Amino acid sequence: MAGKCLCERPFRSRKREAFEDILEARRQTSDLTYAMRRYTPVIYRHLTPCPPSALKTMVLQSVELQYVIGQISLEIGQPLDSLQKQAADILDEMGQNLRMEAVRFFALTLSKIFKRLFRKVRVNEEGVQRLTQAIREHPVVLIPNHQSYVDFLMLSFVLYTYDLALPVIAAGIALTGMTLVGELLRMAGAFYIKRGFRGNPLYWAVFAEYVKALVRSGYAPVEFFIEGWRSRTGKILSPKFGMLTVVMEPFFKGQVFDTYIVPISITYERVLEESLLAYELLGVPKPKESTSGMIKARSVLHQNFGSIHVYFGVPLSLRSLSYGRISRSQYNLTPRHLPQQPSEDLHLFVRDVAYKVELTQIANMVLSPGVLVATILLQNLPEMDFNVLVEKTLWLKDLVEAFGGFLEWPDNESAGVVVRSSIELHSNLLRLVDGRVALFEELTGSMTEEVVFRRAVSTLTCALYRNQVINVCVRPALVVLAREIVQSSRKEDILNSFHFLRDIFSKEFIFSPSSGDKDFEEGCSMLAKCDIIHVTPNEIKITDSGAIAALFLSQMFQPFLEGYKLAASYLSREVTNGFTEMQYVSGMRSFISRLIVSGASRCVEALSSDMQKNTLSSFVQLGVITKLKSTNETTFYVEKRPLEEMAEKLGLQLSMEKIPSARL
Repeated sequence: MAGKCLCERPFRSRKREAFEDILEARRQTSDLTYAMRRYTPVIYRHLTPCPPSALKTMVLQSVELQYVIGQISLEIGQPLDSLQKQAADILDEMGQNLRMEAVRFFALTLSKIFKRLFRKVRVNEEGVQRLTQAIREHPVVLIPNHQSYVDFLMLSFVLYTYDLALPVIAAGIALTGMTLVGELLRMAGAFYIKRGFRGNPLYWAVFAEYVKALVRSGYAPVEFFIEGWRSRTGKILSPKFGMLTVVMEPFFKGQVFDTYIVPISITYERVLEESLLAYELLGVPKPKESTSGMIKARSVLHQNFGSIHVYFGVPLSLRSLSYGRISRSQYNLTPRHLPQQPSEDLHLFVRDVAYKVELTQIANMVLSPGVLVATILLQNLPEMDFNVLVEKTLWLKDLVEAFGGFLEWPDNESAGVVVRSSIELHSNLLRLVDGRVALFEELTGSMTEEVVFRRAVSTLTCALYRNQVINVCVRPALVVLAREIVQSSRKEDILNSFHFLRDIFSKEFIFSPSSGDKDFEEGCSMLAKCDIIHVTPNEIKITDSGAIAALFLSQMFQPFLEGYKLAASYLSREVTNGFTEMQYVSGMRSFISRLIVSGASRCVEALSSDMQKNTLSSFVQLGVITKLKSTNETTFYVEKRPLEEMAEKLGLQLSMEKIPSARL
């Protein structure tokens, strides 16, 4: 059923909501009193309280799960009793075991830890009021962005503070390997799921029925990360649709009147794992989650990580979003216990809701002055004058706010003090010596792979913060970049180039799949409002007063443009046969590192495995690379002509002698 697009990018009202620092009260009163206080949370009005064990019994005895078990038994000839036991074992491994003793333990512990780590934890009060009302009325699904291991702990801490029902949280099974901590988290509301289990029908059935039982009963708000895993770049990752589809099903089957989806934006002034994330991007394996590793990491308690902003967005009603778009009558034609493949309309609806959630998360992120400093400095490496940095930071502040960015800037301090405080907060990354600010120490001698690696760590860590600004500037910047690439003022040429850039960068940034023209018009509108461009029906021209801003926006996106050009060059110069993803990432890293050492390139951001994997995925989507799946692995092949055409659109000329045609 056709209907309106759900993915319109929300524009922020100029009115700023009031924020409350919930750590201020924690510094004035006893942590033990806080943890042991009377806790009477707001809950769903139709909830019939039941212990976790009763919830598990409900899942195991459900008609839906029993039907799937029966079908699997018929298909593989395994006894029903054996499959029933497997289902119970899966549920025991998966299910949460919420207990108040564990909640109070975490309340006490986290209160002490957060006061050491953070200056403030600021929460939008109107958002809490909206969430309180939503929890009373209907089942609620909480969807925060995911940038740090602290995310889900912080969210539970906030809800406990405001006397709201604690969420049941989807977590990775790896956390169960943390002795004692894994079980404590389970008793605080975590339920554990394996990655990549779609090929296991029994596991999927248990998981889906467990989640749907949580939603149907209103047992507690369900929380999950729509990105699937932590972002290591500061950008929002492309959404995954599986969990979102599951939490929607009770509404579409008429088992609940409505379901509220609440986008949540968690923004860190300084991320705890910042250097770890950069090392991961450069191929250093992520440390295995363990209790001993957590204990060793306690040294962070002596550092300052600034402030956190937690913004609860306006709850999205599934009933309202689906009105005129999805007909629920299709579910009445089949018994509810029978598995039903979602229709194409429903697939598109889930996709659009997912992007709407992520675009809302981006719009509600609260930017700190430090992200402006990082953005300026990355365009002036390796160092720049402090006074010039202050001047440019103020200029960028005005630009970001004009583009609708939500910026937290101290009103009672001079710009110099604000910038200096940001440098001090990031003193592990930035240094101020003799009136000059530098990102990395000046290194003498020849450029080596070791030097390249060290610079890449600093640059990628700084880019973690700059990318928060990129979220705000992506549409106007792509208009400027499109005009620069085509070297034309014709609006039609710029629009075509914009669509190409939007497609090729679709894995880097969040774009609603069906609103390319709308994104272009939005980007043009932002630029025109700031007098950066002048738009006529047929032309787009850079104004004299807007030339500096246009150049700045273009340079902000140069690492991405250069990274994709390097990927195309690698495919043309180094690849002669089929390759796996691992071979591609390894080969790309080696190729780019050699170019940087030789001085042929300075784009250390292209060493990021995140960018390398995004180029591969994007090139497959554009038909530049084809992939063939076998039982053991997926092999990729380069398509000569599409690669040439893509390179030309990027403004790159390739030598194609080594490129074979794709295997048939």
